[in-house]
Amino acid sequence: MNTFSRPESILPHPSQSKLSMYASSTPLYSPVRPIISDGSRSPNLASPNLATFEVEHVSRPPSAMGNRPPLESTLDAEFIYRDHVSKLISAKSRPFSVSGRIPLDPSHLVLFFRSKTGITHSLDFPIDIDYSTPPALDVLIAACKRTSIPGYDSSTYEAFHYPSNLPLTPSLEIANHPILDAIRNMLFPTLPIGHYLTVRRERLDVLLAGSRMPTQQGQRRTDNRIATLSITLPVRFRGGALVIRDSPEHGGAIERLDTAAPTSDLEWTAFLGECEHEVEPVTKGCRMSLSYAVFSKSFGAGTGVGGIGLGAGMELLFTPNQPFLDLFPPVLQMSRGRKIAFLLAHDYDVDPSVLLAESLVPFLKGGDAMLYHALKLFKLAPVLHWTAGGYIWPIDRPVEIFDAPASPRMSSPPMHGAFSNSPRMPRPSSAGPGPGDALRLRVESSGAVPLADADVHLLTDWRAPPENTSVGKARVHFVSEGMLERLVVNVMLVAFVL
Repeated sequence: MNTFSRPESILPHPSQSKLSMYASSTPLYSPVRPIISDGSRSPNLASPNLATFEVEHVSRPPSAMGNRPPLESTLDAEFIYRDHVSKLISAKSRPFSVSGRIPLDPSHLVLFFRSKTGITHSLDFPIDIDYSTPPALDVLIAACKRTSIPGYDSSTYEAFHYPSNLPLTPSLEIANHPILDAIRNMLFPTLPIGHYLTVRRERLDVLLAGSRMPTQQGQRRTDNRIATLSITLPVRFRGGALVIRDSPEHGGAIERLDTAAPTSDLEWTAFLGECEHEVEPVTKGCRMSLSYAVFSKSFGAGTGVGGIGLGAGMELLFTPNQPFLDLFPPVLQMSRGRKIAFLLAHDYDVDPSVLLAESLVPFLKGGDAMLYHALKLFKLAPVLHWTAGGYIWPIDRPVEIFDAPASPRMSSPPMHGAFSNSPRMPRPSSAGPGPGDALRLRVESSGAVPLADADVHLLTDWRAPPENTSVGKARVHFVSEGMLERLVVNVMLVAFVL
């Protein structure tokens, strides 16, 4: 068999290193042809190995490598970091739960209840059933019912609650602690002035060792609550973490809260009314909690604010008195088939160029609130509009004063009030535009229409002198001939009488 043999002249000396071998001027194989001008190699370059460099990876000592992670792990760490930041910002933008402690000595807490036999008992705290079980606790548990959850076997989960038809009174008064203020500040920061929170005690839940509370759906659609408040009573237990799940339309984020039921202070947690919640299995002791439904009420008229939809379940603290309501029937009777309007009397610190007039409804005060709510009681649908100089803006338009059009329209009506410098301004003629025509055109270009075209009848007190009439004012800045001006606008309450 013929074997390949190299000439002795080109064999390296054993003492030569591989690097010196390749550095030798004597080629080991036939010379490599140069690259052709078009970027391809010479066609007689048969073996692909001849067209590449051989590179050997050299292992460096740990001191030279340092502790720098590989590129793949660096990219993974960056992605994980960005994911954590995204979750943090998302949770900040929509908090759906808040927790805290009530600074109350547990020994001052007493729970009064009535058993099935009609005897009233009192249960003192704190409690540690591993050390001693109070007789009143045994009576309370005997009076409880199994909590029935749709789709779950109540005998499997052993969740109990105190019957709603039996009297139950804790010595804890929610109104004596700023819990509702904390809930409002954290969960409902956009709740306007004139709205406040109230609570209604819902039930007492009792979970013994080995039991749990399965998932409970949000109750907002059932009773119009905006939040649920849960207070953990000072009874020692282990396990029993509270799991809260946000609504699917908001991402369905999950929070798991461990409540250890300490002997000092009381732990409480509040979460939005549309959230689901459950309690994980209790491993030791007994978990007792009081739950409350949180509602929003208003001093006067109210609408949904900040996406929490308060209009449907809103309750009012006041209603206009009967003598005031008795003044409406003759006016409404003689206004059938008309759009009647009233000017609001109070000033509201808002920018009409940014906000819609309807956004003022939650902030109405004094006679403005009485008028609005009275019309609601008469089954009318009052709405608020911006108005100025005999013009009215649509309900969905702010007061935006744009640049003046190129030429005035000669058919525009005469201007009065805020649009003119004289009590009555003549209609424009061919001689040229009047003093208020340029502003009128800018107002019309912003979407405002004359009251007559909108078929709105403004009701005023004809016996009261204009200087004694209180009318709320707001101001919109605009530029005219290089000067900064302010247009005075008012708020008009409009209602159609059937």
